[in-house]
Amino acid sequence: MTGAERREQLIDVARTVFAERGFEGAAIEEIAARAEVSKPVVYEHFGGKEGLYAVVVDREVTQLLTMMRGALTDGGPRQLLEASALSLLDYIESHPDGFRILVRDTPIGSSTATFQSIIGDVASRVEGILADAFKARKLDHRAAPMYTQMLIGATVSLGQWWMDTRKPAKEVVAAHLVNLTWHGLDGLVAKPTLRMLDKD
Repeated sequence: MTGAERREQLIDVARTVFAERGFEGAAIEEIAARAEVSKPVVYEHFGGKEGLYAVVVDREVTQLLTMMRGALTDGGPRQLLEASALSLLDYIESHPDGFRILVRDTPIGSSTATFQSIIGDVASRVEGILADAFKARKLDHRAAPMYTQMLIGATVSLGQWWMDTRKPAKEVVAAHLVNLTWHGLDGLVAKPTLRMLDKD
């Protein structure tokens, strides 16, 4: 095995171990044992667990960001919502270990981009779409950031659930997500209140 091939093997093995055990629970010993190499080989390529983790996260971030940005290129608000939901589910389907890693916190002090930074990137695009939709419906556009966080949170939570069940098909899951969010947006009132706090 060449040095480059060994490096790729170690990244693949580490991705699986980090997905199973998290950063804190993963050990260089286990990664080395699964790759059938000695610990010094891992240190030689990555300098330690932090360096190996950073490479794994960076690759997953790049993959997910490329897929999400590709989905949010053009179309009306509903088409963009559909595309972003399906894109996240596509990523989860093709990179389940990567998704498991990204939804966890990165180690303190890590300079590596995280899942949160990707979600922030997507959220800024969604926020603009929602603000425009709110203005068109004569709703308070200043609430768009809050609704964006609700939408993103629901999508990520749904993605985590679907990753484990894989049923129904991702297109069906995306359609239901869009159904809830789109028709929910359609029925928004200008000044929502809690009925239990309404005074008769």
